[in-house]
Amino acid sequence: MHVKKLAQLSITMSAQQTDTDTLAYRHSPYFHVGRADDLSGSDYWLYRALEILPGFLSWLTILGTFFLSYFFPVFAACFIIFFDLYWLLKTLYLSIHLRHNWKRIRFNMKIDWQERMSGIRHEHFWHLIVLPYYNESLEIVDGAVGAIRDARGDTSKMIVVLAGEERAGQESVEVAEKIKQTYAGVFAEILHTSHPANVVGEMPGKGSNASYALEEARKHVLDKRQIPYEDVIVSNFDIDTVVPLDYFLCLTWHFATATNPYKTSFQPVPLYNNNIWQAPAFSRVVAMSSTFWQMVQQERPEKLATFSSHSTSFRALYEVGYWQKNIVSEDSRIFWNLFLAHDGDYKVTPLSFPVSMDANLAPTFTQTLRNIYKQHRRWAWGVENVPYILFGFIKNKRIPFRKKASAAFVQLEGFWSLATNPLIIFLLGWLPLMLGGDAFRNTVLSRNLPVITRDLMILSMCGLILSTIISLTLIPPPPPHLKIHHRLFMILQWILVPITIVVFGALPGLDAQTRLMTKRYLGFWVTPKHRK
Repeated sequence: MHVKKLAQLSITMSAQQTDTDTLAYRHSPYFHVGRADDLSGSDYWLYRALEILPGFLSWLTILGTFFLSYFFPVFAACFIIFFDLYWLLKTLYLSIHLRHNWKRIRFNMKIDWQERMSGIRHEHFWHLIVLPYYNESLEIVDGAVGAIRDARGDTSKMIVVLAGEERAGQESVEVAEKIKQTYAGVFAEILHTSHPANVVGEMPGKGSNASYALEEARKHVLDKRQIPYEDVIVSNFDIDTVVPLDYFLCLTWHFATATNPYKTSFQPVPLYNNNIWQAPAFSRVVAMSSTFWQMVQQERPEKLATFSSHSTSFRALYEVGYWQKNIVSEDSRIFWNLFLAHDGDYKVTPLSFPVSMDANLAPTFTQTLRNIYKQHRRWAWGVENVPYILFGFIKNKRIPFRKKASAAFVQLEGFWSLATNPLIIFLLGWLPLMLGGDAFRNTVLSRNLPVITRDLMILSMCGLILSTIISLTLIPPPPPHLKIHHRLFMILQWILVPITIVVFGALPGLDAQTRLMTKRYLGFWVTPKHRK
C-alpha cells in the first residue's frame, strides 16, 4: 500500500514539476481569452482594435485598388503589374517547397519505421487517441478506430477515447457501444465520454469536447493505471482521420528523438482522399489545394502551427488546461496557448507523413458547394487567433521581440494574402481600364496592361502542371467501375483553380475577417461527413 501511494505521488509530482517561471503567463487572466467581450476597460478596447485589424487591412487593400484605379490609374496599373510579378515569384517559391515536401513524404513512406525504432528506447510511451464526434455514422467512426487497430505498434499501449456529445442524443451512445464491442480487448482501454451540453463559459465544439474527454481519460485511465504523464503522446484526431500503417511508429520516433518533446507539437499532412473518387471536381481541387498548402508549410516549420489532426505530449496539454473551450479554432489555438505559456519557446515539428481524411461531399452538388464554403470559412476563422496572439505579445514581456515580430507578421500577412491576393489577381486587375477614363485608356501602358498581366498569369498557372502530377501520386487507385474519362477529369479539374481560389479561398477569408471586424462572431460548425 505504501509503495502504491509513493507511485501515485510520483505521477502527480511529475505532472506538476514544471518551471513555474516559464509557465507564468498561463496563470494570467488573458491566457484563455476568447473574444474582446471576455475583457473589460482598456483591455477590451485594445482587443477590439486587434480584432478589427485583419479585416481593416484587407478591406483597405481592396477599396484602395478601386480608389487608385479611378484617381491614379497609372499608379494602379503599375501596382497590379508588380503584384502579378510578385505572385509569379511566390508561386515559384511555393512550388519548390511543395516538390521538396512531396519527395520527403514519399521517402518517409518507404522507411522501415520498425527497424528505425529498434535503436531507441520507446517501450514506455503510451498513445492516447482522442476521437471527438457528434452525429457521424458508425461507418465513419469504425473507419477511424479500425485504422488505429491495424497500425503497426503495440496496441496494448494505446488508449482510444470516443469523445461524444450529450446533445447528440442516444444514437451517439449506441455508436460508441458498438465500437467498444467490436474492439473489446484490442486496446489497453477504449473509453466513451459524453461532453455535457450547455456548460457555462464553453462553446459547443471540438475544443470543449476534447478537453472534457482528455480530463476524463486522465482521471479514469492514466491516474488509475499510474501512467506518468510525460510518457503519454496525445493525438487529437478529426473523426474521419484514417492513419497509415506506420503512423504511430513515425510519431513515436519523432517524439523520442526530439530535443524537447514537451515543447513541441507534431503535425502530419492531411490528405483529403478517403472519398476522393466520390467527390465532385470542385471539392477535389479545393481538398488537394488545402493539402498542398499544408505540405508547403511543412517545409517552413518556423511558420507552421497545428492544424486539424495533430499530436502533443499529455504533460504539455495538462500544464495549460488542454484545448481552449470558448473558441472555434482550437486546433491552431492550442499551439499559440503553448507558445505564450512557454514564452515563445515552443514549436511544431512537421512529420512529413500523411493521414487520410474526407473531402467535402454531400447528397447534392449544391449542398457540397455550400459545405465547402462553410468549412473554409470556419478554417479562415482562424483569424480569431490574430488578436489573441498580438494581445498576448503585448502582455507577455518575456518573449524576445524578434520572435514576436516574426510571428505577428507571418499571421497578419497570411490572412491578408488569403483574402486579397486572389481578388487582385483574377478580378481587380482590369479596374484601371474600367475606371481610369479615356486619358488612361489612350496610353501605351493601358494597351500593354492586359497583355502583361495575361502573360504573367499564364506563367504562374504553369505551377498547376506540378500540382497535377503530385495530386495523381497522392490519391488512391480508382474503383474498378470508374471509366477512363473519370481519370481524365482528375487532370482537367485543375483548370478550376482560378474559380476555387476566389470562391472558396478569398471570399470565405474576407467573410471571416469582416465578421470578426463587426463582432458577428462565428460558432463551431461541424462539417457533415457523407460517403456514397
